[in-house]
Amino acid sequence: MNDSRGRNRPPLSLHIPEPPARPGEEADFSHIQVTPAGVTPRPDSFAAAHDLRDMAFGLVRVLDEAGQAVGPWDPRLSPDALRTMLRDMALTRAFDDRMFRAQRQGKTSFYMKCTGEEAVAVAQTNALDREDMCFPSYRQQGILITRGHPLVGMINQIYSNKGDALKGRQLALPTKPKPPSIIAHAAGSGTFDDTLVKTKPRSS
Repeated sequence: MNDSRGRNRPPLSLHIPEPPARPGEEADFSHIQVTPAGVTPRPDSFAAAHDLRDMAFGLVRVLDEAGQAVGPWDPRLSPDALRTMLRDMALTRAFDDRMFRAQRQGKTSFYMKCTGEEAVAVAQTNALDREDMCFPSYRQQGILITRGHPLVGMINQIYSNKGDALKGRQLALPTKPKPPSIIAHAAGSGTFDDTLVKTKPRSS
């Protein structure tokens, strides 16, 4: 249709790309270039931001095809340290699974799963000193577990029962009132009436 007003903008169009494979078909990932393990350089901790730009377009790969850590990013951890971290990740996965099933059974209002993200919390907590502060958010149960927080205390807080140290005044998140060097975010579960916060445990 001719536009008598003489607009110089092109007409709108919709393009729906065709996927290379449909569900049930074998996908071809041969076009993806995977960086070999151990080739990405590890910059100095005080490197300038412009020196790190190209790293955002690559992959820092530490484990080779045999599952061995190689290259400058290899932390060279002792077998005991690796076993401890593996235990913390496995415990986080088990805790996560149990709490998710409890939420599906209606035993708690909600629960944020961290499946697949266990290594993020466990690794960063081990990289920090015991006195370094952590500012966890959702899906970081591994921080508390790595710092040795009792599971019973975490479960009580999620259930908001009579064993909850926060007395039901916090959303169903695994936190504690004053954990060492862990700064929990505020998430009140009550209603605001001027300066008074009214809260009530969700279960007993």
